[in-house]
Amino acid sequence: MNKDIKIAVTGFMGVGKSSVSRHLAHMLRCKRVDLDHVIEESEGRTIAAIIDEVGEAAYRDIETQNLEAVCARPEVRILSLGGGTWTLERNRKLLKEHGFTSVWLEATFEHCWLNIAFSRKDRPLARNKQSAIKLFEERQKIYCLADWHFIVRADYTSYDVARNIKEEIFS
Repeated sequence: MNKDIKIAVTGFMGVGKSSVSRHLAHMLRCKRVDLDHVIEESEGRTIAAIIDEVGEAAYRDIETQNLEAVCARPEVRILSLGGGTWTLERNRKLLKEHGFTSVWLEATFEHCWLNIAFSRKDRPLARNKQSAIKLFEERQKIYCLADWHFIVRADYTSYDVARNIKEEIFS
């Protein structure tokens, strides 16, 4: 098993990136970082508040700055990205330069929407189903650029997905 592999998990909001990453880090006994949490901690406010206050473009700059800082930390082996992080070429290059293998978690829109709808988290780019569908469709073309692709089926738990990733990539 190659424990030196570093993984960046991407996919649409509500797909389970944070949960899968948490399970994977536990299985591999390594350091995991959730980029959204890092951003909220460094900014002292929620991502929704940042986007509402400064707009998405300024938020993406903040996101890239935080991504760069996290990538520079050698102990970080599993990185859970925000849903839009991967969509920027500069972020994909940054991850590649720091040796991260990208993993796309793909699910149906309905799977993601159910999780978004039942979450207490405010998602400013998906406050209604129509805007979420549009964003989902736009991002699919970019998510597919990831190194690995794992399907998240309705009957899979986040633990099952993490186990599949561990078996495929780390065996």
